[in-house]
Amino acid sequence: MKTITSELQHKKMTETPITRLLVSLSLPSVANMLLTSIYNMADTYFVTSLGESAIGGVGIVFSIQSIIQSVGFGVSMGGSSIVSRKLGEKDNESANRYASSAVLMGFILGFLIAIICLITLDPLLLLIGATKTILPYARDYAFVILLAAPLMCTSFVLGPLLRAEGRATFSMLVGIAGGLINMALDPIFIFVFDLGVRGAAIATAISQTISFSMALSFYIFGKSVIKLSPKYLSHSFKDYWLIIKTGAPTVFRQGLGSVATTLLNVRVKIYGDAAVAAVSLANKVYIFLRSIVLGVGQGFQPIAGYNYGAKRLDRVKKVFVVATIFGSCAAGFGAILCATVPTGVMNLFGAENPEVVRIGARLLLMHSIALPFLGFSSYVNMMYQSLGFVKGATFLASCRQGVYFIPLILTLPIFFKMDGVLITQPIADILTFLTSIPFCIWFIKRILKTQKNT
Repeated sequence: MKTITSELQHKKMTETPITRLLVSLSLPSVANMLLTSIYNMADTYFVTSLGESAIGGVGIVFSIQSIIQSVGFGVSMGGSSIVSRKLGEKDNESANRYASSAVLMGFILGFLIAIICLITLDPLLLLIGATKTILPYARDYAFVILLAAPLMCTSFVLGPLLRAEGRATFSMLVGIAGGLINMALDPIFIFVFDLGVRGAAIATAISQTISFSMALSFYIFGKSVIKLSPKYLSHSFKDYWLIIKTGAPTVFRQGLGSVATTLLNVRVKIYGDAAVAAVSLANKVYIFLRSIVLGVGQGFQPIAGYNYGAKRLDRVKKVFVVATIFGSCAAGFGAILCATVPTGVMNLFGAENPEVVRIGARLLLMHSIALPFLGFSSYVNMMYQSLGFVKGATFLASCRQGVYFIPLILTLPIFFKMDGVLITQPIADILTFLTSIPFCIWFIKRILKTQKNT
């Protein structure tokens, strides 16, 4: 691992041509996101042989995993967006303080989530959509995942901090290692050790622990611009509050995602275990495709933050435009796949039951309508957040799976039954895209222009 000085890193982030810089940071981030999605789907893929209830159990626990991710990513995005701006301002001392404090917050919050969920595990699983036949599988899977929650949550903080200083390649290697280990261990623990669903969870917990250890080693061996140490921990509530406030859009986005998944599970379980399994599998495919968009966004954010801190506002605007083009093209390609071969995609991801394939393929077809719009709406939200415009970022983050999704999932199934459940997310995505347009116009014409003239 090569050490780089803060001066060289600052020059790279503020002077390298935008397209080349975005590609160099986005490709590792996309690879990391894809690998993360793959090893999330690996559990589901291997569990398919255990039956529909087992698939449903893993899908139900995804809501709890989303809570862990939402807290970890919220703290990480709060910390990393501040860190990238401080590095752009050449204020390394403050960057170290916010980074170290964010890591501590991630561990403590992950520990609290684990304790609360373990104490209320069975009622919680029933509340978020488990049926009586799904509950034993969900319980086995969730118990192990929650034991690993503190390290998982901290690992979610460390990755974005690496990207905040422009070290996306190492962040990618951490993700790849975790993904490969998870996929290798899944069949061993599930089939060789005959641990079933619990074996899949153990494989995930081990892979996440290894990813955490690798990311932490980068800081321990002093290869980073950012320095993590107890001596840098902040003693000011204002610093922790700023991390929380800046990361709030991510918590809202991910947290509402958990609420949305729960409401979706509650609605769909009316139609049986096959429907729960189908929606779980199809949404894993959708998340896999969306991860490409988010990977480009993860490359975009540190560039925007660095250059905003360095007062290079022309580069902020340009990287937004280039990222939107890249992300929209990638999402458009995914939409074509979902629209033209939805049944083949479901079969590829392990679906065998004809009813599971039918329902899942129909959901993918509906997702294909909204996929091309995801890039623009995601990056408008990310731009607001990475540059510190918290109120606008929080509202935009709440739209997709809160402001629009929740009323739709509560009303559409009443009139359109199963189709109402399936069309809810695509409609919410399109409405979020339309909402993002005036926010983007206002930000570019008013905020960047005003800042430029000051």
